[in-house]
Amino acid sequence: MNKSCNKQSIRAFAAKKYIMPIEKITSLQNDRVKNLVRLQKSAERKKQNLILIEGWREINQAIDKGFQIEAFYLNEDKFEEIDKLSGKIYLLTPHVFEKVAYRENTEGIIAVAKPKYHSFATLKLRENPLLIVLESVEKPGNLGAVLRTAEAVAVDAVIVCDPLTDIYNPNVIRSSLGCVFSVPVIVCRNQIALRFLKEKKIRILAAELKANKRYDLTDFTQPAAIVLGTEATGLSDEWISAADERIIIPMLGEHDSLNVSVSTAILVFEVLRQRGFKVQ
Repeated sequence: MNKSCNKQSIRAFAAKKYIMPIEKITSLQNDRVKNLVRLQKSAERKKQNLILIEGWREINQAIDKGFQIEAFYLNEDKFEEIDKLSGKIYLLTPHVFEKVAYRENTEGIIAVAKPKYHSFATLKLRENPLLIVLESVEKPGNLGAVLRTAEAVAVDAVIVCDPLTDIYNPNVIRSSLGCVFSVPVIVCRNQIALRFLKEKKIRILAAELKANKRYDLTDFTQPAAIVLGTEATGLSDEWISAADERIIIPMLGEHDSLNVSVSTAILVFEVLRQRGFKVQ
């Protein structure tokens, strides 16, 4: 990127009819700067119905999926031209941008956007659907990694039940590489997810440590929902008792727990293998 933030690039941006005039912010006491810091908190994001997106790749994903961008905030030392920018643009001096940036080694761009929330009422299932269900997921990095896997295998949806983290936590956005914008994510209570799966006749396959059915000996060719719990406590009795099958990933080491994102990847790629790598 051009660290000089050359005036020609700025003029090129401003000359485009769909771009608002660029404003420069130099003070940490600016109201917009203060609000960006507040939006790093989940409660404030919910209150304002806004989310923060950092990084060119993640922002492009959101734009491609129709997310409404309210404003862009750019580090003047890393400013570069990009055709998809539209709306309000604020140019921040480096020390101000450092204050509002959530992650290290940022690419010099932050977008404020409106979130989108999916529901079962609008979810479109394919003929042979595959869903991932996560119960009480707590770590944003784990959720983000699961979403990357979900996008890689083109699941119909990721259902997040009784979550302990915000699906639009900046760390979820970062660790998912923006896949949170492209994968349908439904947040709900356990009972609502269970009712939906039963109504749609989707088999519930619960991954848990006390199961005796090996995952690779399980039939994944039918409509399936793979359900995983937290690494600390596993799945609740509610999911275990409702499961059509309880499955396990055999482990030979001393420890009895895989990272939930790793477990998800193992299971869903077994689904693809059995289905001939065609999720329909």
